[in-house]
Amino acid sequence: MRIHSTNRTILIFLLTGLCGRAAAQQRPDTAMATHSLDEVIVHENRLAAPLKAANRNITIISRKQIDALAVTSINEVLAFVPGLDVRQRGPGGVQADIGIDGGTFDQTLVLLNGIKITDPQTGHNMMNLPVDLNDVDHIEVLRGAAARVYGINALNGAINIITRQPKETGAVVRAHAGSSFKKDEKNKLYSGYGVGATGTLMTGNAGQSLSLSANSGNGYRYNTAYDNYRAFYQGAFQPAANHDIRALAGFVKNSYGANGFYAAPGDKESEETVKTFLAAVSDKIQISKNWEMTPRVSYRYTEDNYLYVKQNKAGANLHDNNIVDVELNNRFETAIGSFGAGAEARYEAINSNNLGIHERTNIGIYGEYKSRADKRFSFSVGGYLNYNSAYGWQFFPGADAGFNLTSDLKLYANVGTAQRLPTYTDLYYKSPAILGNASLGVEKATYMEAGIRKYSGKFSFSGSVFYRQISDFIDYVKDSLPQPWQPQNFQRADTKGFSLQTGYTTTFASGVFNSFAANAGYNYLSPSFKGDDNSKKISRYVIESLRHQLTAGVRASLLQHWMVSATARYNMRINYKDYTVVDARIAYQQRRFQVYADAGNLLDVTYVEAGAVPMPGRWVTLGGLVKF
Repeated sequence: MRIHSTNRTILIFLLTGLCGRAAAQQRPDTAMATHSLDEVIVHENRLAAPLKAANRNITIISRKQIDALAVTSINEVLAFVPGLDVRQRGPGGVQADIGIDGGTFDQTLVLLNGIKITDPQTGHNMMNLPVDLNDVDHIEVLRGAAARVYGINALNGAINIITRQPKETGAVVRAHAGSSFKKDEKNKLYSGYGVGATGTLMTGNAGQSLSLSANSGNGYRYNTAYDNYRAFYQGAFQPAANHDIRALAGFVKNSYGANGFYAAPGDKESEETVKTFLAAVSDKIQISKNWEMTPRVSYRYTEDNYLYVKQNKAGANLHDNNIVDVELNNRFETAIGSFGAGAEARYEAINSNNLGIHERTNIGIYGEYKSRADKRFSFSVGGYLNYNSAYGWQFFPGADAGFNLTSDLKLYANVGTAQRLPTYTDLYYKSPAILGNASLGVEKATYMEAGIRKYSGKFSFSGSVFYRQISDFIDYVKDSLPQPWQPQNFQRADTKGFSLQTGYTTTFASGVFNSFAANAGYNYLSPSFKGDDNSKKISRYVIESLRHQLTAGVRASLLQHWMVSATARYNMRINYKDYTVVDARIAYQQRRFQVYADAGNLLDVTYVEAGAVPMPGRWVTLGGLVKF
């Protein structure tokens, strides 16, 4: 069922209007937040600081916000953040491309507890994470070029997923099941389920946790069945007062029918299996009162096995990726502010029957200064010097500043630079549909932003404007429809945009309602492309970015144990029809258990987010968890 345009407009204005009247447990940068901003720490790798002190456009998605959404995967959570373009190819988190403010998915850096998940093969695999949604504590989204904060490939921003840390001994068991109540070609209901468990053990100065989960389903249309298995371990150890050792290891196997993913309509029988192993260990060492050093080593292995025709294994593509990353971060506290300095080295190798055998090394050196945050005016400045074995030396500076008009009203501005290395798919892929380009150069971006935000009190809001210029922009193009896509560097891609977000909150001392919350956010983008003759070419990515994006949500807690929520997402792409997706959740919670019912795509809208993959229609899910 399609939403009539008049009804859609009424729905959007009703939800937006609630934000002006209703109570919201949210800050403007998020949907339904509840914590004081003075307590929220942004986990930058070197100079972590309270969110309220940041002079950047940063969104925090808290655990309580996640629990209020009708979602089952990290991908679905990110779709509610204005400015993020989450282009899923199916339910259950099977695969998603994530762009920021009109950028491509390869231009976004994903991190897990600060560990870079950049995939040298393709950005399609960056969200193949060993972390189940229930393992997540919160998610940080930093918009804008951020090389001085996170190094290479944070061209348009970064998404840092922070996991729950062990706190007390116990266990949680969870399960959910859902269906569209439509039938497949064998007259079976399309359905899916998920089960999982997390156990935590606290002993002395050590805390450890192990999480296991499985998600499976027969899809929602032909050849979209999926199986997803995850295992994730975390450990926190304090062998001495000045040492804080953190370790993690995880594995995920994600198999799914890939009908229409890459080469529709010919890939109707395709299948893909992506396996990822990730391990890391770090030690936060308090060298002295004013000097904190954090060395870290991480390793990531990914196997991507794609079959164009699964029945006879025709068109097989097998890619093995190995990545080793070594970092040394330092923080120095002085009377005039904080200094960060250090270095990192990254080795990337691929062995592929299609892309060939390749390797490259990246070395980065960085320095940063952040003024004291307790003054009305604050600023930071720094730079990242990078050497890549394929592209040589590059330097990426950046700076930001903020001025507190009042204790809770702030003006801020920032400028940043960054680069994105071409993936091995960009460089070497060969198929009837795509032809790589081994002569590609790196993309470089300059980003400028100014904004205002108010967090404290019942009413909160933020607004910002930005301008981004990408030189040597990589887009997949062709001169005519029969030709294969090929990536090329174009002279320049400019994007202007602005973002508005607001929320309002209140609580009730007595009565049926305990609290009521509402929020809304709007993002607008205006891209333009200059240089070369790209206006005469057919573009794969340029014309697919969002022009308008509106998110809205309401939530009510009532009768002590009940919670109801509803959210809406309105998207309008440059080359595609606009659509609105509405989700709802009702939950009942006691201290040791919770049950909930979700309705996804409540109005059964037909829409496409990526390629030629229609997304699921209405989907009803029942679930719950028990704590021991």
